[in-house]
This record gives sequence, structure tokens and C-alpha cells, in this order.
Amino acid sequence: MAEFWRLGGWVLGAWLLVAPSAWAQTSVAELTELRAERREAALYLTAQIKLELGLAVEDALVKGLAVHFVSEAEVMRDRWYWYDRKIGTATRFYRLAFQPLTRRWRLNVSNEPMSGGGLAGSISQSFETLPEALDVIRRQSGWKVAEMADLDLEARQYIAYRFRLDTSQLPRPFQIAAGNQAEWTLMVARQLRLTPDMVR
Repeated sequence: MAEFWRLGGWVLGAWLLVAPSAWAQTSVAELTELRAERREAALYLTAQIKLELGLAVEDALVKGLAVHFVSEAEVMRDRWYWYDRKIGTATRFYRLAFQPLTRRWRLNVSNEPMSGGGLAGSISQSFETLPEALDVIRRQSGWKVAEMADLDLEARQYIAYRFRLDTSQLPRPFQIAAGNQAEWTLMVARQLRLTPDMVR
């Protein structure tokens, strides 16, 4: 019985953090730029995202909940006879949290998933304001996605890019409460066809 009330308290707390309101600002994620360029022996990606967090997400952050974002890029080669072949991949993980004692925002960036206390391999930065922290996530540049030696000058190739808010990193009760809330559904995806100029 005690376990039931404890779970009920978690669910209620999660609901209070993500409950929509009539005047809530909607979260926005739009890709405004996506380009690739060759630098020496590798292909690099640059992405620019219009990213705005809804009031429910901001409120959850202020109340101590860390929010995770994931950017993924896959370099693919067309194959008419089978699934397209993956020839390069890169992923960036972002963990955004508010530090109530210092009143600062902390952003961790890593090429490996960050869960629990696993932040050792990440780069950490602190910011005075939330927009400053979000600007780092919005501008993704100098991102190595493939070696030029793996690209075929004669083949049709493209980059499949995705950016999303990763609700799977939220505590389980918050995942349930956030599952149907539009403010927590942030995702953008686009394909960029590689031209000969990009791979020569």
C-alpha cells in the first residue's frame, strides 16, 4: 500500500511538471540550415536549428529535471537492390540542467549516451541564462560524419539528419506524463543529398 502511494506521488509530481495550460508556449524545433563540406580527408556537417522550449519543459528544468537532446547523422549510399548502405554515422548527446544553488545552466555534450551519473566523458559548460545554453544546441558545426575514403564519387549518397528531445531519459513517471504532451514532442528530420562538389 505504501508503495502504491509512493508511486502515486511520483505520477502526480510528474503531471504537475508537464500539465498543459491554456496559455502554455509550444515547444518548437525547426531546421533552418543543413549543409556538408569537405575538409581535408573528412566530410563535415553543419546544422542550424530554431529551438524554443515550451513553458512546461522550462518549468520542469527549473524544478530540477535534466532534459536530454540527441542529434544523429547517417551518411547513406543508395542501393536499388537492397536497403541503402550506411557508410558513416555520428551522434551527439546533450544534457541540459539548471543548478539552483548557483542559478546557472549546465550543458553537457558528448559523443556517447549520458545516463545517471555517466558524465565523465562529456564536455561541460555553464551559462548565465537558458537562451545562452540553447544557442550551443542550436548551432551544430564542425561535426565529422564520414571519412572521404569511404565515399564513392560515382554513387548517389545522402545524409539523413535527425534531432529530438529524448524523453526516454526522463524518470519513468515523467515519461508517462509527458508522453502525450505536444510540448515534449520535439523532433526534426531531413535528408541532404550529397553533390559531386561536396565529395571531391
